[in-house]
Amino acid sequence: MEEKLLQQAIANSRVETSRPQGVDVPVGPTFFPTVEEFTLNPLVYIDKIRPIAEKYGICKIVPPPGWNPPLCVDMKSGKQFETKNQKLHRLQEGVTFGDGDEYTPGEYMKMASETATRYQDLNYDSVGKGPMTPEKLEQDYWKMVDLQAKKYSVEYGNDIDTGKFWSGFPLSERGRAHNGSTRRAKQKQAEPAFGTDDFYKETWWNLNNISSSPGSVLRHVKCKITGINIPWLYFGCLFSTFCWHNEDNYLYSINYHHAGAPKQWYGVPGTRKDADGLERIFKNNLSMKMKEVPDLLHHITTMFSPRLLQQANIPVYKLLQYPGEFVVTFPRAFHGGFSMGPNIGEAVNFATSDWISHGSDASERYRSYARSAVFSHDRLTFTLARYLEEHSLPSCIMLEKELERVISEELRLRTRLLEQGVRDVSSQISLPKNRLDQLDESSADYDDKRLCFSCKHVCFFSAVACECSQSKVSCLRHSHYMCRCQTHMRYMMMWSTVAEMTETLEKVQKHISQLTKEKDGTVSEEIDVVASSTSVESPSKSLQKRPLPEPVESRMMYGESAPGVEQDKGKHKNFRLDFSVDHIEKGARLLKPRIRISLSATTSKTDSENSTP
Repeated sequence: MEEKLLQQAIANSRVETSRPQGVDVPVGPTFFPTVEEFTLNPLVYIDKIRPIAEKYGICKIVPPPGWNPPLCVDMKSGKQFETKNQKLHRLQEGVTFGDGDEYTPGEYMKMASETATRYQDLNYDSVGKGPMTPEKLEQDYWKMVDLQAKKYSVEYGNDIDTGKFWSGFPLSERGRAHNGSTRRAKQKQAEPAFGTDDFYKETWWNLNNISSSPGSVLRHVKCKITGINIPWLYFGCLFSTFCWHNEDNYLYSINYHHAGAPKQWYGVPGTRKDADGLERIFKNNLSMKMKEVPDLLHHITTMFSPRLLQQANIPVYKLLQYPGEFVVTFPRAFHGGFSMGPNIGEAVNFATSDWISHGSDASERYRSYARSAVFSHDRLTFTLARYLEEHSLPSCIMLEKELERVISEELRLRTRLLEQGVRDVSSQISLPKNRLDQLDESSADYDDKRLCFSCKHVCFFSAVACECSQSKVSCLRHSHYMCRCQTHMRYMMMWSTVAEMTETLEKVQKHISQLTKEKDGTVSEEIDVVASSTSVESPSKSLQKRPLPEPVESRMMYGESAPGVEQDKGKHKNFRLDFSVDHIEKGARLLKPRIRISLSATTSKTDSENSTP
């Protein structure tokens, strides 16, 4: 099988000798918020730039001068993390990555520095090719991946749980991070000023905090989900690759570059047309592997050249992310890329209220090939309906549409199955009520026990079971597939009554009517302000008035570049690659060890502020 996969990869990459080398991909947008904009809730700023940025699938956000958070990873820790071994010349085949060695942070950065330096010596310095630049490294990368020009392997420290190891950011003391702490004295204080040590702990731009920020859909997900509301940490080396993928449940993602060499990103807009186009390319080039692993794309083990997308008229853009910069990916937008040397990054998901329709699409897509979602979309939708004061009019209308969809299907299928002879046993058994104020650990555990045997969807409102099985349940769509028993042996369990569901919908509709009456037509629709009743953050007049760039279509028509591209080039025009550990550590503001005094003894110990016991 592996030989066939290799043959297919070679066939896919076989090109005419006249084809130009390299990958010519247009650059995506970069945004430069002011200090005033950056001290607000990041969801407000991201929602402002969304009409432009989401059309590229990805964008870069450069914090204002004065932003300089400490790197809180304990670089001297003896704690080891696992790595994955990636063979660049086989990334087109979709094969599972093998295990690499285990490293401490210091060991990994030393290895990555030596590996990159050796590559530079062998491929540039010793052969007189001139200085090694990001542009040349991009060409080298695709020669190995796309053309299998040489065999090359790397070790990637990906998906490191910041709850068990380290976050690069300091932890909140005001209850804003799942792994942080809550000090009442701190909570009573005013918001810390930009650039102060407390600012980096408490700002919502801190990736430990952003999923809980005012207006965030995920703030109601109280259970810890690594990679979703608990950030992943990443140790990268030269050519370590994050393969093509979009986010779980089609969520937004935000990635921060803490230290080291740049990361090359590629992104495809998250429209259904463009996302389906990428998947079509994927299936066409991995048809044999897809027969064996239908959900291969979600394994995040496959990389193919943007050239294939361009040939199919699928738009693709790129960004070069330097230390201290954020990259945001939008719902359903496919993205991938690689590191240009040793570096440390961190990433997490978030969602604004405009995500609701994308979450619905993801839920339906997952059901089509029996993939479990990271949380129940139906549960979260009904939970959001409990917090209508957090949503704008457009968001409430979107929520109303989703509630109408799920309730309509639920009631229609209930009626059909009961008419066919399925028994309603809800009055004969005691079922726990669905908790709708938040999605906590117990709720998530309970949802995991009522997954449809066929499509893996959480049976949130009701489920069908049969007397022939003590464990199998089905959603209302697939009960006829669960067994060959007569219909009268099947029974329906209902957690939500018709009255409860319709009452929720009516509550949303009433709120929409109220918001519509209150709307005076003078409020700018340039920003969909997502505010919390407890939040003191709201966009200032200057933020509302700051103009957005011209629409993407207009710039493309006249061959203009994306917003911020020229400014970003100017900012990094003197950049030079330097792989030494000393250079990386000098570029990062490493958190200095502090002395922690024990109250029960006279001894003291030195540890990093954010180290894990």
